[in-house]
Amino acid sequence: MAYDGRVLARVRDMIAETRRNNEIELERRRAEVFARIPAIGEIESEMTRLMTGVASDALKKGKDAGAAVGNAKSSCEMLLRRRGELLMSGGYPPDYIDDLYCCPKCHDTGYVLGKPCDCLKALYKSETVRGLSSLLNTDGQRFETFDLGYYDDVYDPVLKASPKAIMSTAFNICREYAAKFGEGSQNLLFRGGTGLGKTFLSACIARVVSENGFSVVYDTAVSVLEAFEMQKFDRSGVNAEEVSSRVRRYLECDLLILDDLGTEMSTNFTISAIYTIINSRLLNGVKTIITTNLGADEISRRYSPQISSRLSGEYSVCIFAGKDIREIKREHGPT
Repeated sequence: MAYDGRVLARVRDMIAETRRNNEIELERRRAEVFARIPAIGEIESEMTRLMTGVASDALKKGKDAGAAVGNAKSSCEMLLRRRGELLMSGGYPPDYIDDLYCCPKCHDTGYVLGKPCDCLKALYKSETVRGLSSLLNTDGQRFETFDLGYYDDVYDPVLKASPKAIMSTAFNICREYAAKFGEGSQNLLFRGGTGLGKTFLSACIARVVSENGFSVVYDTAVSVLEAFEMQKFDRSGVNAEEVSSRVRRYLECDLLILDDLGTEMSTNFTISAIYTIINSRLLNGVKTIITTNLGADEISRRYSPQISSRLSGEYSVCIFAGKDIREIKREHGPT
């Protein structure tokens, strides 16, 4: 899994904050208990003295310290039982002043034996989805809420199917793609006019794929190319590091959704940058979904032969058809 560095750093900070809060709470509990039941403080001091003595004996005597360790362990176990009894008699759980962790696996470090803990993975997933939600309405845009009622069921001789039938196929492709996303997934090219559901189904895919633990980046072609331009022409600027991080995410994330290809200004630089994105991601084996209002002929005229070749040869085309849903809603209201 390719972690987004910014999201991962934020998750680590959140876990560290949890650890600090638990440490503060533990200190509060200990102060409260020691004040109410002084004998527990004495037991804690005795256990500390025993363990310090054992460590000292181990350093001085080496292997001969085994007996001392055993005796100290027995004494500490007895003291712990007594401490538990005193806590319970005072109305506390027996483990009330034990080390406090939200995650028993990693003890709120985020890692187990150098590998990400399940708690870090779950929090990373949650933060990834939250980040997508700031760009896409991933709460409202779900496969369950996609409405085929907006698409005409009348046969279109040009399309050789009804818009509803075409969109039913597109919907099924997207839902299956999201559910089975992985290394063997294809790259997709969503092609069709404005307001036909390309962004909606992109958001549905993004939500499911990110919830399944993959790194997903959604952005418009204009915004992506702006980052590439800033990286090239402003390498020493105050935001240079952040821009470089953005570009790396575009090139390395498990799934990039590049929305509205064709709305960007067409220059030699933007065409070169688009080729870099498409080709680099193909070489890296990471997947891309591109949405565009452009037809096949328009793509060929607007972009270089190398881009057109890769889009036609390495991407599965998903056609979107029908009338602009936004216009339908304005005229008639939701169906």
